[in-house]
Amino acid sequence: MENNLNLRRYDIDWIRTIALGVLILYHIGMYYVADWSWHIKSDTTYFWLQDVMVLTNPWRMSLLFFISAVALSLVLKRYQTQDLLLIRSKRLLIPLVFCMFTIIAPQVYVEALSQQLIEPGFFSFWSQYINPRTTLLTDHHSPLGLLTWNHLWFLPYLWLYSVIVIVLHPILRDMANTKWFSNVSTRSFVILTMTSIVLSCYFLRESYPPSNALVGDWYNHAKYFGAFILGYFFPRHANWWSELIEKRRLFLILVVGSYIFILLDRHGMFTSLAEMYKTNNVVKVVYGYLFSINHWGFTFAVVGYAGYWLNRPSPVLRYLNDAILPYYILHQTLIVVFAWWLKPYLLHPTIEFSLLLAFTLAGCAIGFEIVKRVQILRWLFGLKLTEDSGSIKYAFSNSK
Repeated sequence: MENNLNLRRYDIDWIRTIALGVLILYHIGMYYVADWSWHIKSDTTYFWLQDVMVLTNPWRMSLLFFISAVALSLVLKRYQTQDLLLIRSKRLLIPLVFCMFTIIAPQVYVEALSQQLIEPGFFSFWSQYINPRTTLLTDHHSPLGLLTWNHLWFLPYLWLYSVIVIVLHPILRDMANTKWFSNVSTRSFVILTMTSIVLSCYFLRESYPPSNALVGDWYNHAKYFGAFILGYFFPRHANWWSELIEKRRLFLILVVGSYIFILLDRHGMFTSLAEMYKTNNVVKVVYGYLFSINHWGFTFAVVGYAGYWLNRPSPVLRYLNDAILPYYILHQTLIVVFAWWLKPYLLHPTIEFSLLLAFTLAGCAIGFEIVKRVQILRWLFGLKLTEDSGSIKYAFSNSK
């Protein structure tokens, strides 16, 4: 079998694009879902949306970390360690810092305005927002005052995990070249990935609930760095990728079954089991594996179906490979701002949702068209400079 590291994997680019689309829909859904807090909420919310949102909750971010690591694994051999560290830092940390001071600010402003915590006036608010010693809204301060990364938390996590893997690459590569590694079956790989989620939930979730704060976020680190490490090793095995493609239908059946169980459990169909969860370790492990099947099963099903149907180039994909990072950076701020703008019109939720989606996508497209034409903006948004033909679109892509 041809070495996966020597293949150009268009399906990884497609998965990344699909994951971004799911993320945009998810964040719009957060505006309408009942009983889940978010930056701004519609006056009309729906409990049934929770069941829809739970469909993607367990796996959407793990999928992004997994495929980001696959992309990194595919390009590692082309660069020296110091060059990769520099590229990764430029592509992730510069956009993070710039956007914390600029793109994220309207989210915080609208959230505070919607809660009647501040008076209208964005620029007066912004002057306090960028001041780490501000006395405004002290109950909402982080260690940097009001500065926050909100949905861009993915960038510092991805940077940290990438640095660890790049530095340890010689050791990890040697592990992947051992006979033991080549003898690990796909079944063992799947069991290992599912067990990692069970263990992290069992030992870390209650003590370290998800915070997206990077420091002390041990449950998230166990889940996402675990996905990242597994993503690194995934293309280095001769059989795993092809067997996931071959068994894609099985994974789809498993995840549909686990999702149905989760829905029934959420609606009180297994009350006696739920009551035993905190006191019975066997029940806790059973629940853990059912949730893990839902978590990793979706990831494997997506990888399998994408590998079967989408491993081919496309003009749309070429556009999206450049556009995906600016779209990711811009989308949540646009959702929050447009939702706040549309709210006084009291539109029917179906019409409002359609407009919110259309305005968000249009805003992302217009923003990207502006960014890609201005060199300083390209740099600030993590795109390669147009004269820098030797670098790669490295923040989210494995493009050559």
